[in-house]
Amino acid sequence: MTIPQERRLVTAIPGPKSQEMMARKQSAVANGVGTVMPVFAAKAGGGVLEDVDGNRLIDFGSGIAVTSVGNSAEAVVRRASAQLQDYTHTCFMVTPYEGYVEVCEQLAELTPGDHAKKSALFNSGAEAVENAVKIARSYTKRQAVVVFDHGYHGRTNLTMALTAKDMPYKHGFGPFAPEIYRVPVAYPYRWLTGPENCAEEAAAQAIDMISKQVGAENVAAIVIEPVLGEGGFIEPAKGFLPRIAEFAKENGIVFVADEIQSGFCRTGQWFACEDEGIVPDLVTTAKGIAGGLPLAAVTGRAEIMDAPHVGGLGGTYGGNPVACAAALGAIETMREQDLNAKARRIGEIMKPRLTALQEKHDVIGDVRGRGAMIAIELVKAGSKDPNPEFTATLAKACHQAGLLVLTTGTYGNVMRFLPPLVIGEDLLNEGLDILEQALATAA
Repeated sequence: MTIPQERRLVTAIPGPKSQEMMARKQSAVANGVGTVMPVFAAKAGGGVLEDVDGNRLIDFGSGIAVTSVGNSAEAVVRRASAQLQDYTHTCFMVTPYEGYVEVCEQLAELTPGDHAKKSALFNSGAEAVENAVKIARSYTKRQAVVVFDHGYHGRTNLTMALTAKDMPYKHGFGPFAPEIYRVPVAYPYRWLTGPENCAEEAAAQAIDMISKQVGAENVAAIVIEPVLGEGGFIEPAKGFLPRIAEFAKENGIVFVADEIQSGFCRTGQWFACEDEGIVPDLVTTAKGIAGGLPLAAVTGRAEIMDAPHVGGLGGTYGGNPVACAAALGAIETMREQDLNAKARRIGEIMKPRLTALQEKHDVIGDVRGRGAMIAIELVKAGSKDPNPEFTATLAKACHQAGLLVLTTGTYGNVMRFLPPLVIGEDLLNEGLDILEQALATAA
């Protein structure tokens, strides 16, 4: 790494150069494109991001789970640079190239299940989800799609319809695509009859709603994140996902695991659905797949993937050769450095410390997550009422102390932690120290 792995604050956050650039952004960039932290990046690598003022920040965001292998992993840079020397683009649909095929071969090997698999490559997570729906509809000859409370699937028209949260993702952007049906998810912390009843009751409610309100025979696909990301890092209660997957299989419905945020070692397994032994019909991936370059995929059962007619899938930039080279470098890094083990180690460090903070601060209602996909849900003291105001205050305090953190959740009251899987344990613990101090100050 070319950047020292240490936090350093030389100016206030944001510094003068970042403030100057923010003024330029405000005059040139559409207001709808927001920013979490008002600093402009100059360098990044490992677990550190350096801004244009020379401040070095501890990174607990990974570009929203994208740079799991770091922002400048050697294998990613090496492979992408070599590809840049050869060519940047031909369009796989015009003249194909080996990198695209090799990424699809790797996906067939890594995704759950030993059945025959095929993939198609795209640019973004939303594109992957939208194409998964297309593929499922083509295969089943059905139209309805079932999604879940608190789910997030993208910002295109169809994926906004699939997404549960209005602000900021859907507000004012309708009308949305039809034939989308939303059912309950097993959210243990907020299940009214308690977490011990959550899985069974939520599955029963979801299946009852599908059967009565939609008709199982009309459903093309059930789409769910094995760990719900933007909804608040919700881990569905154990037993819920297997029951939904079983229902899908019984009724000829394509079960789609949206692993865009949770995939590629993030939870300590290649894919989060492996935790309960689920083998999806289709898996959507993006974010962590290519070390920061735009790439996404739909991978699944060969007979389902082959349902659309020739020419029915694709896109000008889908599976760009430089992005494919980066993906092969990212997967190489994940294998060679055993980033699944590193993700589990991150969880082993973070969860006990966050649980200890929960015991001290009653504003922390819940600590949850797996591996390096961890969150705290913040509430008003003595209740489970969401506390988005305190969440924003806490995040700002962390930012000013040199710790990049992200907020999320349907109610805007969840702080999520997505450190790069290559972060050093010293930086990880220092980041938690900063969080602890910020909590004490803000509370």
